[in-house]
Amino acid sequence: MQKHTIYLFILGCLLPLVNVAQRIDNTASFRQMGSDNYFRFHYDNDYFTATDRYYTQGYNVEVVNPSLQKNPLTKLLVTLKGNPVQYGLSLEHFGFTPTTLGSDAILIGDRPFAACILFKTFSVSTDTLRRVRVSSLLSTGMVGPIAFGYEMQAAIHRLINGVEPHGWQHQIRNDAILNYNLTYEKQLYAYRHALSVSTTAQVQVGTFLNRAQTGIAVMLGRFDSPFSQTTTSKRLQLYVYAQPLVSLVAYDASLQGGLFNRSSPYVIPADQLTRTTFQANYGAVLRYKKLYLEYYQSLLTREYETGMPHRWGGVKIGVAFNVTSHR
Repeated sequence: MQKHTIYLFILGCLLPLVNVAQRIDNTASFRQMGSDNYFRFHYDNDYFTATDRYYTQGYNVEVVNPSLQKNPLTKLLVTLKGNPVQYGLSLEHFGFTPTTLGSDAILIGDRPFAACILFKTFSVSTDTLRRVRVSSLLSTGMVGPIAFGYEMQAAIHRLINGVEPHGWQHQIRNDAILNYNLTYEKQLYAYRHALSVSTTAQVQVGTFLNRAQTGIAVMLGRFDSPFSQTTTSKRLQLYVYAQPLVSLVAYDASLQGGLFNRSSPYVIPADQLTRTTFQANYGAVLRYKKLYLEYYQSLLTREYETGMPHRWGGVKIGVAFNVTSHR
């Protein structure tokens, strides 16, 4: 049995058990950098969509370099043997709030305050002959006041003359995060350097998130295919993408509290979670030589029975230190 078929089988077995996408997805095929040595900064905020609730903001600092293969944690990652592999590390921080920041009381039926800080070890391997990408990611970190969610939001609100946030004293309490993420992407159709259609299957398991998702990604414009053997790095690349996803949710500590510490003053009960959600990501990417720029927005349907749909936006800025070229 071919290796990529085995990965599909594993994902198929796990899909009924777990589900949904990470908030900041730096390994998606439409976010390729064309290099195995680069730095990239990601920033999300619902300020881009004129809202201030739920997933309120997040940032990710990402480094990819061949020397990171020496990181002992990479031995726990899944790769496509005999194919090019990128190795990376990232630091990520994100926070969640209810629909209002003006109350010091617990808002029953609203989203709990929560903040998380993560250290991520990841790899991306590509089989250019079969047009397959496999990404694996190990996250370690903490949820709770130790992730300084209040301090971060209060500082940003002062910069933009926003309201002083109230209610963070009721946030999800400190707990450990250990999560594993595995993503399989397969290109279904491509037309020259102008169109690519691929399918995605992803699972996340661990102490913070247990969820799975599947969907498609469409790229349209002028770009080097992330599944191709040919890279023309010196030309201008400009394209748009859309990625609809369906997710099945088993457990989410940002809503239900930590797996080990059950002392959080307010959480969403398990029977009130929305087990099936829909997410749509869409954006535009500009790549020229070593520079990467992206702007995108995301829409997520309600995550619990009394919740509402939510939108947020983000930007990504990256610089490659060398560009990989396969001929």
